[in-house]
Amino acid sequence: MRHFKRLCSAALMLACGALPLHAEPLARQLFGAKSSPSYQQPTAVGFYSNGCAAGLEALPETGPTWQAMRLSRNRNWGHPEMIDFLKDLSVSATGVGWKGLYIGDISQPRGGPMTGGHASHQIGLDADIWMLPPSSLSLSRSEREKISSISIRTNDQTRVTKNWTQSHHALLRAAASDPRVDRIFVAAAAKIQMCNTTPRNDRAWLQKIRPIYGHNTHFHVRLKCPAGDSLCQTQKPTVAELSKGGDGCDATLNWWVTEYLNPPKTAPQPSKKPKVATRNAKTYTMADLPQQCQSVLASR
Repeated sequence: MRHFKRLCSAALMLACGALPLHAEPLARQLFGAKSSPSYQQPTAVGFYSNGCAAGLEALPETGPTWQAMRLSRNRNWGHPEMIDFLKDLSVSATGVGWKGLYIGDISQPRGGPMTGGHASHQIGLDADIWMLPPSSLSLSRSEREKISSISIRTNDQTRVTKNWTQSHHALLRAAASDPRVDRIFVAAAAKIQMCNTTPRNDRAWLQKIRPIYGHNTHFHVRLKCPAGDSLCQTQKPTVAELSKGGDGCDATLNWWVTEYLNPPKTAPQPSKKPKVATRNAKTYTMADLPQQCQSVLASR
């Protein structure tokens, strides 16, 4: 009996020794716990989906031509360049018939991976803008939690609905024409509609409009790295964009509709390569982010 107890104790020690005593915390938990920005020079650090941000500025909850939505998330923080852009675009919205803009998530107070909902939005240079034209710019905090945006595409994802208007087209054109903007993500249906209705002599801005899944109730604006932010990683254009300088209304757009959104119904081929687990915003630890993010997180 005594020998059995010794064997059990040894097995328990081995089992415990095989497990880490203190698992490294997830970066999204650490950044999500910060309720205020770092008091540092405004800087975008790293890439849009792998980084953080110092010295972010809060978009005021309400302005003359905008309202920040879902305030309980505390994600109305952005690089000063993004805050200026959003204010400017909200004024432009009044020129296309809207009262202004309902603005969704930008970033957390110190950027970084979010506790949920986004892979990007980590360096203060991404922002979601609702497709819903504001009916009021005096919504209460409670009303901003309950109200929802509208979808502008059909269920088959290839056509816009009656919710899509010429004002949406004009607003996206204004956003894409801003030199601070790198690209704008929208539902494929919106890109198709704009390709079909934009005159041939006014198509250069369409190159910045990128079709992507899940962007039917908002469009996602991504700014270029601000001048002087040497720690910010610029998003590179594709080879096709560099060589052709096109508007994206070509075979690439057709691929989104024919293969990505509605893949051919063929039997999946078995893969000979073993699956390799990839790190992402949900699993990043601080070791996965740029080293400077340690300072951003630790700053008062």
